[in-house]
Amino acid sequence: MSKTNILIVEDESIIAKDIQQSLKKLGYSVMGICSTGEEAIRSTEELQPDLVLMDIMLKGDMSGIEAATQIHDKFNIPVIYLTAYADESTLSKAKLSEPYGYIIKPFKEIDLRTSIEMSIYKHEKETDVKKELDSLYSIVENKESKDILFVKSNSRLVKVKSSDIYYVEALKDYVVINTAGARYTIHSTMKDIEKKLSQTDFVRVHRSFIVRIDKIIAIEQPNLILEEDKKLIPIGGSYKDDLAKRLNIV
Repeated sequence: MSKTNILIVEDESIIAKDIQQSLKKLGYSVMGICSTGEEAIRSTEELQPDLVLMDIMLKGDMSGIEAATQIHDKFNIPVIYLTAYADESTLSKAKLSEPYGYIIKPFKEIDLRTSIEMSIYKHEKETDVKKELDSLYSIVENKESKDILFVKSNSRLVKVKSSDIYYVEALKDYVVINTAGARYTIHSTMKDIEKKLSQTDFVRVHRSFIVRIDKIIAIEQPNLILEEDKKLIPIGGSYKDDLAKRLNIV
Protein backbone atom coordinates (compact mmCIF):
# COMPACT_ATOMS: atom_id res chain seq x y z
CA MET A 1 0.00 0.00 0.00
CA SER A 2 1.40 3.41 -1.00
CA LYS A 3 1.97 6.04 1.64
CA THR A 4 -0.53 8.85 2.14
CA ASN A 5 0.98 12.08 0.80
CA ILE A 6 0.39 15.10 3.04
CA LEU A 7 1.02 18.81 2.59
CA ILE A 8 1.64 20.85 5.77
CA VAL A 9 0.56 24.49 5.91
CA GLU A 10 2.04 26.11 9.04
CA ASP A 11 3.78 29.48 9.40
CA GLU A 12 5.71 28.59 12.57
CA SER A 13 8.75 26.67 11.33
CA ILE A 14 9.42 24.86 14.62
CA ILE A 15 5.82 23.64 14.82
CA ALA A 16 5.88 22.66 11.15
CA LYS A 17 9.00 20.54 11.71
CA ASP A 18 7.41 18.86 14.73
CA ILE A 19 4.34 18.00 12.65
CA GLN A 20 6.57 16.70 9.87
CA GLN A 21 8.44 14.42 12.28
CA SER A 22 5.19 13.13 13.76
CA LEU A 23 3.79 12.35 10.32
CA LYS A 24 6.94 10.52 9.23
CA LYS A 25 6.94 8.57 12.48
CA LEU A 26 3.35 7.54 11.76
CA GLY A 27 4.33 6.33 8.28
CA TYR A 28 3.05 9.21 6.15
CA SER A 29 4.90 11.01 3.37
CA VAL A 30 5.28 14.79 3.73
CA MET A 31 5.27 16.40 0.27
CA GLY A 32 6.12 19.87 1.48
CA ILE A 33 5.67 22.63 4.04
CA CYS A 34 4.01 25.94 3.21
CA SER A 35 3.84 29.06 5.35
CA THR A 36 1.13 31.07 3.54
CA GLY A 37 -2.29 30.43 2.09
CA GLU A 38 -1.22 31.51 -1.39
CA GLU A 39 1.72 29.10 -1.31
CA ALA A 40 -0.56 26.32 -0.07
CA ILE A 41 -2.86 26.72 -3.08
CA ARG A 42 0.05 26.73 -5.55
CA SER A 43 1.65 23.69 -3.91
CA THR A 44 -1.63 21.80 -3.81
CA GLU A 45 -2.14 22.36 -7.52
CA GLU A 46 1.42 21.31 -8.32
CA LEU A 47 1.86 18.38 -5.93
CA GLN A 48 -1.71 17.04 -5.70
CA PRO A 49 -1.37 15.67 -2.14
CA ASP A 50 -3.84 13.19 -0.68
CA LEU A 51 -4.56 15.53 2.23
CA VAL A 52 -3.68 19.00 3.54
CA LEU A 53 -3.00 19.81 7.18
CA MET A 54 -3.90 23.48 7.50
CA ASP A 55 -3.22 25.93 10.31
CA ILE A 56 -6.10 28.42 10.48
CA MET A 57 -4.17 31.49 11.63
CA LEU A 58 -1.58 32.13 8.92
CA LYS A 59 0.54 35.21 8.39
CA GLY A 60 -0.15 37.22 5.28
CA ASP A 61 -3.26 38.35 3.41
CA MET A 62 -4.93 34.93 3.17
CA SER A 63 -6.15 32.99 6.20
CA GLY A 64 -6.06 29.22 6.47
CA ILE A 65 -9.84 29.14 6.12
CA GLU A 66 -9.71 31.06 2.82
CA ALA A 67 -6.97 28.77 1.52
CA ALA A 68 -8.85 25.64 2.60
CA THR A 69 -12.01 26.86 0.84
CA GLN A 70 -10.16 27.29 -2.45
CA ILE A 71 -8.41 23.94 -2.10
CA HIS A 72 -11.75 22.25 -1.46
CA ASP A 73 -13.49 23.96 -4.38
CA LYS A 74 -10.69 23.79 -6.96
CA PHE A 75 -8.98 20.49 -6.25
CA ASN A 76 -11.41 18.40 -4.17
CA ILE A 77 -8.63 17.51 -1.71
CA PRO A 78 -9.54 16.94 1.96
CA VAL A 79 -8.32 19.48 4.51
CA ILE A 80 -7.82 19.00 8.25
CA TYR A 81 -7.40 22.05 10.43
CA LEU A 82 -4.56 21.89 12.92
CA THR A 83 -4.73 24.91 15.21
CA ALA A 84 -4.53 26.28 18.73
CA TYR A 85 -7.67 28.37 18.17
CA ALA A 86 -10.94 26.71 19.09
CA ASP A 87 -13.32 29.56 19.96
CA GLU A 88 -16.89 29.47 18.68
CA SER A 89 -16.37 32.23 16.12
CA THR A 90 -13.36 30.47 14.58
CA LEU A 91 -15.20 27.15 14.48
CA SER A 92 -18.20 28.73 12.77
CA LYS A 93 -16.02 30.22 10.04
CA ALA A 94 -14.05 26.99 9.67
CA LYS A 95 -17.21 24.92 9.10
CA LEU A 96 -18.01 26.87 5.94
CA SER A 97 -14.93 25.47 4.20
CA GLU A 98 -16.17 21.90 4.86
CA PRO A 99 -13.02 20.54 6.53
CA TYR A 100 -12.63 16.82 7.14
CA GLY A 101 -11.27 17.29 10.65
CA TYR A 102 -10.24 19.75 13.32
CA ILE A 103 -7.33 18.97 15.65
CA ILE A 104 -6.41 21.24 18.55
CA LYS A 105 -2.73 21.90 19.29
CA PRO A 106 -0.95 20.53 21.21
CA PHE A 107 -2.07 17.19 19.81
CA LYS A 108 -1.38 13.54 20.42
CA GLU A 109 -0.04 11.44 17.57
CA ILE A 110 -2.92 8.97 17.93
CA ASP A 111 -5.39 11.85 17.39
CA LEU A 112 -3.45 12.96 14.33
CA ARG A 113 -3.41 9.47 12.86
CA THR A 114 -7.10 8.86 13.58
CA SER A 115 -8.17 12.13 11.95
CA ILE A 116 -6.04 11.51 8.87
CA GLU A 117 -7.24 7.93 8.37
CA MET A 118 -10.90 8.85 8.86
CA SER A 119 -10.58 11.81 6.49
CA ILE A 120 -8.92 9.75 3.74
CA TYR A 121 -11.54 7.01 4.11
CA LYS A 122 -14.44 9.49 4.02
CA HIS A 123 -13.04 11.28 0.99
CA GLU A 124 -12.52 8.03 -0.92
CA LYS A 125 -16.09 6.95 -0.21
CA GLU A 126 -17.48 10.32 -1.25
CA THR A 127 -15.45 10.21 -4.46
CA ASP A 128 -16.71 6.69 -5.24
CA VAL A 129 -20.32 7.70 -4.66
CA LYS A 130 -19.93 10.80 -6.84
CA LYS A 131 -18.49 8.74 -9.69
CA GLU A 132 -21.32 6.25 -9.36
CA LEU A 133 -23.90 9.02 -9.28
CA ASP A 134 -22.42 10.70 -12.35
CA SER A 135 -22.54 7.42 -14.20
CA LEU A 136 -26.08 6.65 -13.13
CA TYR A 137 -27.37 10.13 -13.87
CA SER A 138 -26.21 9.75 -17.45
CA ILE A 139 -28.08 6.42 -17.59
CA VAL A 140 -31.23 7.97 -16.16
CA GLU A 141 -31.12 10.74 -18.73
CA ASN A 142 -31.24 8.14 -21.49
CA LYS A 143 -34.75 7.77 -22.92
CA GLU A 144 -34.70 4.01 -22.41
CA SER A 145 -34.27 4.57 -18.66
CA LYS A 146 -36.81 7.33 -18.09
CA ASP A 147 -38.97 5.00 -15.95
CA ILE A 148 -36.15 4.21 -13.51
CA LEU A 149 -35.04 6.00 -10.35
CA PHE A 150 -31.84 5.39 -8.42
CA VAL A 151 -32.27 5.91 -4.69
CA LYS A 152 -29.62 5.86 -1.98
CA SER A 153 -30.16 3.10 0.55
CA ASN A 154 -27.56 2.07 3.17
CA SER A 155 -24.70 3.73 1.24
CA ARG A 156 -25.79 1.98 -1.97
CA LEU A 157 -27.68 3.23 -5.01
CA VAL A 158 -30.66 0.99 -5.65
CA LYS A 159 -32.56 0.88 -8.94
CA VAL A 160 -36.30 1.36 -8.45
CA LYS A 161 -38.76 1.04 -11.34
CA SER A 162 -41.38 3.74 -11.28
CA SER A 163 -43.98 1.06 -12.05
CA ASP A 164 -43.19 -0.50 -8.65
CA ILE A 165 -43.82 2.71 -6.73
CA TYR A 166 -47.16 2.97 -4.93
CA TYR A 167 -46.84 6.37 -3.34
CA VAL A 168 -44.40 8.98 -2.12
CA GLU A 169 -44.86 10.60 1.28
CA ALA A 170 -43.31 13.79 2.67
CA LEU A 171 -41.82 13.68 6.18
CA LYS A 172 -40.33 17.07 7.13
CA ASP A 173 -37.02 17.36 5.24
CA TYR A 174 -37.29 13.86 3.81
CA VAL A 175 -39.49 11.93 1.42
CA VAL A 176 -40.31 8.23 1.62
CA ILE A 177 -40.69 6.28 -1.61
CA ASN A 178 -42.99 3.31 -0.97
CA THR A 179 -43.03 0.18 -3.12
CA ALA A 180 -44.75 -3.14 -2.44
CA GLY A 181 -41.64 -4.61 -0.87
CA ALA A 182 -39.55 -1.70 0.40
CA ARG A 183 -39.45 1.86 1.72
CA TYR A 184 -36.68 4.28 0.78
CA THR A 185 -36.15 7.42 2.86
CA ILE A 186 -34.15 10.12 1.09
CA HIS A 187 -33.25 13.74 1.79
CA SER A 188 -35.28 15.60 -0.83
CA THR A 189 -38.46 17.60 -1.38
CA MET A 190 -41.80 16.66 -2.90
CA LYS A 191 -41.21 19.28 -5.57
CA ASP A 192 -37.94 17.67 -6.67
CA ILE A 193 -39.39 14.15 -6.60
CA GLU A 194 -42.42 15.29 -8.57
CA LYS A 195 -40.12 16.54 -11.34
CA LYS A 196 -38.42 13.15 -11.57
CA LEU A 197 -41.65 11.15 -11.80
CA SER A 198 -43.71 10.72 -14.96
CA GLN A 199 -46.52 13.27 -15.06
CA THR A 200 -48.57 10.71 -16.96
CA ASP A 201 -48.29 7.97 -14.34
CA PHE A 202 -48.24 9.93 -11.07
CA VAL A 203 -50.46 12.56 -9.51
CA ARG A 204 -50.11 14.82 -6.47
CA VAL A 205 -53.20 14.24 -4.30
CA HIS A 206 -52.11 16.01 -1.13
CA ARG A 207 -49.28 18.31 -0.09
CA SER A 208 -47.69 15.26 1.55
CA PHE A 209 -48.59 12.53 -0.97
CA ILE A 210 -47.93 11.61 -4.59
CA VAL A 211 -49.52 8.38 -5.84
CA ARG A 212 -49.19 6.22 -8.92
CA ILE A 213 -52.49 6.41 -10.75
CA ASP A 214 -52.69 2.76 -11.78
CA LYS A 215 -52.32 1.70 -8.12
CA ILE A 216 -55.58 3.42 -7.12
CA ILE A 217 -58.44 0.95 -6.71
CA ALA A 218 -61.13 3.13 -5.13
CA ILE A 219 -62.00 6.56 -3.78
CA GLU A 220 -63.95 7.03 -0.57
CA GLN A 221 -63.90 10.75 0.17
CA PRO A 222 -61.83 12.21 1.67
CA ASN A 223 -59.42 9.33 0.93
CA LEU A 224 -58.31 7.15 -1.93
CA ILE A 225 -57.38 3.49 -1.57
CA LEU A 226 -54.34 1.83 -3.09
CA GLU A 227 -54.19 -1.81 -4.16
CA GLU A 228 -52.28 -4.57 -2.36
CA ASP A 229 -52.15 -3.25 1.21
CA LYS A 230 -55.37 -1.17 0.88
CA LYS A 231 -53.42 1.90 1.97
CA LEU A 232 -55.62 4.97 2.64
CA ILE A 233 -54.22 8.23 1.24
CA PRO A 234 -55.90 11.56 2.11
CA ILE A 235 -57.04 13.79 -0.76
CA GLY A 236 -56.25 17.46 -0.24
CA GLY A 237 -58.96 19.95 -1.16
CA SER A 238 -56.76 21.88 -3.58
CA TYR A 239 -55.81 18.68 -5.42
CA LYS A 240 -59.32 17.20 -5.78
CA ASP A 241 -60.20 18.69 -9.17
CA ASP A 242 -56.92 17.72 -10.81
CA LEU A 243 -57.26 14.17 -9.48
CA ALA A 244 -60.78 13.90 -10.93
CA LYS A 245 -59.49 14.93 -14.37
CA ARG A 246 -56.61 12.47 -14.25
CA LEU A 247 -58.85 9.53 -13.27
CA ASN A 248 -61.10 9.94 -16.31
CA ILE A 249 -64.29 9.66 -14.22
CA VAL A 250 -67.56 8.86 -16.06
